[in-house]
Amino acid sequence: MGTEKDIVLAFDAYGTLLSTETIAKKLAEHFGQEKAQTIAATWRKYQLEYTWRLNSMNQYEPFSIMTMRSLRHALKESRVSLDQAGIDGLMKAYDSLSTFPDVNPALEKLAQTPGITAVVFSNGTHEMVSQSVNHSPDLSPHAQVFKQIVVIEEVKKFKPAPEVYEYLAKKVGRDRTEMGDIWLVSGNPFDVVGAKAMGMKAAWVDRAGSGWADQLVEGDQGRPTVIVRGLDEVVDAVNGYTEA
Repeated sequence: MGTEKDIVLAFDAYGTLLSTETIAKKLAEHFGQEKAQTIAATWRKYQLEYTWRLNSMNQYEPFSIMTMRSLRHALKESRVSLDQAGIDGLMKAYDSLSTFPDVNPALEKLAQTPGITAVVFSNGTHEMVSQSVNHSPDLSPHAQVFKQIVVIEEVKKFKPAPEVYEYLAKKVGRDRTEMGDIWLVSGNPFDVVGAKAMGMKAAWVDRAGSGWADQLVEGDQGRPTVIVRGLDEVVDAVNGYTEA
C-alpha cells in the first residue's frame, strides 16, 4: 500500500494491459482468421453488454461465467459451434493473454518511479485476473509492480456502477473525499466516464489514435483527464498533470 502522498494508478486489465489477440488466434484455429476476428469482436461486445444488463437488473454472476455465456452468444450469432472442449480451451487462453507492446516498457518505468502506487482493477474474478497477472508470459515478470489486484467480486457489481469505484478507493486506503487521488488507466471509454463521475481522474489509452468519441456525458466530467497513445506515456502524463 502506498503512503498518503502516493498517486494511485488503477490499471484496467482486459483491453488495457492484456490483449485478446491470443483469443482471436485461438478462434482462427477453429474458424479461420476472418471469421475469428468477427467472433472475437462479438464476444467482447456481449461480454460487456451482459455486465451492464446485470447491473441494470440488480443481479450478479461472476465475470468468468459471463465470459463463457457471451462466447456462446457470439458463436450462435455467427452460426458456428464448438464442443465443450473447444470452449474450455478458449477460456483457458484467458490465463495467458499477451500484453500490448507498450505495456512492458510502461511497467519498467513505473517500477523506477517513486510516489506512485499501481494496482490492477478489473471486472474479472480474482482467479481470472491473478492467473493472467502471475502466469501471462508477458505480464508475470512485472507482477511485483502491482501492489494488489482489486476485483469486484465482493461488491457484486460491474463497472461502471458507482459502488465499484468506491470499493477501489477503500481497497487503496482512500475515503470518498480522496477520489481525486486515484487515476483510472483504461482503454475502455465506459470505464473512464464511470470513474470521472465518481470524482476520479482518468487516463484513456487511445492506441488507435481515433480520438475521444463518447458523448454520454457532456463537458469535462464526460472526458478523460488525459489521453495517451500507449501505457508507456502514462507516468509522464500523470506527473505532468499533477505538476501543472
